[in-house]
Amino acid sequence: MATTLVSIPRIPPEPKGHFIIGHIPEFQRDPIGFLSSCARKYGDFVRLRFGLQPVYLINHPDYIEEVLTNKSSHFQKPRIMQGILLGNGLLTSEKSFWHRQRRLTQPAFHRDRISAYGDVMVAYTKRMLAKWQDGEIYDVQQEISHLTLSIVAKTLFDVDVANETEKIVDTMKVLVDSFNARATSLFMLPERIPTPGNLRYLRSVQRLDKIVYSFIKQRRASNEDAGDLLSMLLYAESEDGSQMTDQQLRDEIMTLFIAGYETTANALSWTWMLLSQHPEVESKLIEELQTVLGERSPTVADLPQLPYAEMIISESMRLYPPIWSIAREVVQECEIGGYILPAKTTVFMSQWVMHRDPRFFDRPDVFNPDRWTEDLIKRLPTFAYFPFGGGPRVCIGKRFAIMEMVLLLVTIAQKFRLTMVPGHPIAFPPAALLRPMYGLKMSLTKR
Repeated sequence: MATTLVSIPRIPPEPKGHFIIGHIPEFQRDPIGFLSSCARKYGDFVRLRFGLQPVYLINHPDYIEEVLTNKSSHFQKPRIMQGILLGNGLLTSEKSFWHRQRRLTQPAFHRDRISAYGDVMVAYTKRMLAKWQDGEIYDVQQEISHLTLSIVAKTLFDVDVANETEKIVDTMKVLVDSFNARATSLFMLPERIPTPGNLRYLRSVQRLDKIVYSFIKQRRASNEDAGDLLSMLLYAESEDGSQMTDQQLRDEIMTLFIAGYETTANALSWTWMLLSQHPEVESKLIEELQTVLGERSPTVADLPQLPYAEMIISESMRLYPPIWSIAREVVQECEIGGYILPAKTTVFMSQWVMHRDPRFFDRPDVFNPDRWTEDLIKRLPTFAYFPFGGGPRVCIGKRFAIMEMVLLLVTIAQKFRLTMVPGHPIAFPPAALLRPMYGLKMSLTKR
């Protein structure tokens, strides 16, 4: 007789926790450190408790593949991710609506389409570099955040926000901070409750909504294809000929705005920190740039000839993944790795934990771009390295992001060497997005 799921008795190992609140204090104090410690001590499958609610930490690429790919229909994005900021965009929508939106949005990220944005990325980076002064100290995380904001505004809306960058960055900071807090907090008051923090958050959403809806209105009125992502989304049609409503456009644009601005800036910031700590890697990068480019600026066509630059980005995102964990809620009881996952429980899968697993990466805490050879890529399990997520919901902007990060890295490295200010603290807050808590103060040396 066939064995039913309910008959499987195995229970994952569980660290000792408080009998009422479980592991909440340890997680909230240091989520990355706590999950890393659990993986080291208890293995591939760990049971945690947040209050009375069981939570499962999965630490093996085969099991992660089950959740994100093979049995993805049994899971959904956590409800805490839903809210007025991202609405019902690709990051938060589910089932048939998500499939429809994904099909409508996919052409906007076709290789040929995004390649056209390479010149914008290089031009805007050179504009930033023209303001930098030899010997000065800058908060590089802030500088690159302003740069990626300008790039995402240009590629999304075909607008230059140079004169409004500070104002928009301040608005975005409130939004991203709130998003971070909600994504990592176990107890958050609903957005509509008028606490001071919620009111500040709602005002910021309204300011950004006003900007986004004005762009949508203007583009609909002009009936013009400006070559930006908004135009692609505006004219995309589903099989029945229907197009996105203004609300759907707003939700997708808001999702792309947040993702394209914050995660790219954070990834590049950590990259510059690592290069400052490893001058031998930077020297090898400069040698590649001199061989391939000489004195000229990079283009998208140069990217296949700049493999070491991309290896640096890959290795930086291994050590400091911009999004360090993924969560899913179980919507239908299922079995993963011999364990039963009941409905309404939560599963954590951490890029930070997997990317530093010694089973898959030799000397995992060492910054070594040379590890990214064809041999490693061929033998590495798919979900041992997944900075952009994976499965059907892999980040739609993955190719765009990699192209942007490599072009910005190369363009900056050609003109300046960046060195960490001695004693500058390096830390990150307990947040969904991995950013330098105290910025990244670096001194510039002109090449």
